[in-house]
Amino acid sequence: MIVYRIAPQWQVELTQVEEALAKAPFLECGATQEKSLGWVPPRGDAHGPLAESVGGQWILRFMVETKVLPGSVLARRVKEKAERIEQETGRKPGKKESKELKDEAKLDLLPMAFTKQGSMWVWIDTASRLLVLDTSAQGRADEVVTLLVESLPGLSVSLINTQTSPQAAMSHWLATQEPPVGFTVDRECELKSADEAKAVVRYARHPLDIEEVQAHIAAGKLPTKLALTWDDRVSFMLTEGLQIKKVAFLDTVFEGTKADDGGFDTDVAIATGELVKLIPDLIEALGGEAESGVASAAQAMAAGAVPSSAPSAPARKTAGGGMVTGPQEAPEDTDPESAPF
Repeated sequence: MIVYRIAPQWQVELTQVEEALAKAPFLECGATQEKSLGWVPPRGDAHGPLAESVGGQWILRFMVETKVLPGSVLARRVKEKAERIEQETGRKPGKKESKELKDEAKLDLLPMAFTKQGSMWVWIDTASRLLVLDTSAQGRADEVVTLLVESLPGLSVSLINTQTSPQAAMSHWLATQEPPVGFTVDRECELKSADEAKAVVRYARHPLDIEEVQAHIAAGKLPTKLALTWDDRVSFMLTEGLQIKKVAFLDTVFEGTKADDGGFDTDVAIATGELVKLIPDLIEALGGEAESGVASAAQAMAAGAVPSSAPSAPARKTAGGGMVTGPQEAPEDTDPESAPF
């Protein structure tokens, strides 16, 4: 998961979100279209709502489809076209013509290409001002955030940034064998050296409270991944980039539930109910949230300097966690099931 902070001035109703997402629904790729993305009903029901609310938590689902076209197949078709031109004219295609041949070959092959689909859960907690994406790929997250800020007027978000970097904190926890309050260190981690050798040491299903791990830390290796458990309820993998991977809910979470309890609403309620408490505790374990553009706006608003109706800047996105701000005007129309999180 990748977690963002939502600016406080964004105040909308679920119906407004539904109307905005309806302008960018997912449609399968056309015959010569390489990629298509958009929103699908979270429950999986045909023509169902694109934004669902369960216990006040908003759930969306993003879908992307791409055409799979192997490079070797494309290269062979381009070669065939080039050989045909050489046979007919007695000359080899130039650089510009070769590029045009590649484009032609791609158009020829795309209708026959296999398609690949992938989806992502998107969770909006308006009370805590959190936007949580069920992915560990920053590139895919950027794609979804861009679509969100283009679709939802006034939306501004920034990646959660903590006073202590996850890498520094994980190094301290492993070196001192003192995890933060409420957390325990599990049996998996990855350590990587910062020098040119880039040596990597991985532990899996192995105790980490050993001198060997401390020696690696003392030698300058830095943790890039560390398995943790929170409150004996949720286990997960924390990365150096503050990504939360391999989330698993432990048996204590399901105490009191019936064996036949399940379905979309139950899954959402359990996942969001645990994560809405885990995320603040993890931020606190990392020294608290560092000031960002969104945090500054929250402070100013609390002091009465920024009215809740203050306009946002035009849409923009910066790499590496800068603020992302949505447009004020509604955008023009744009052309496998699993449990949430």
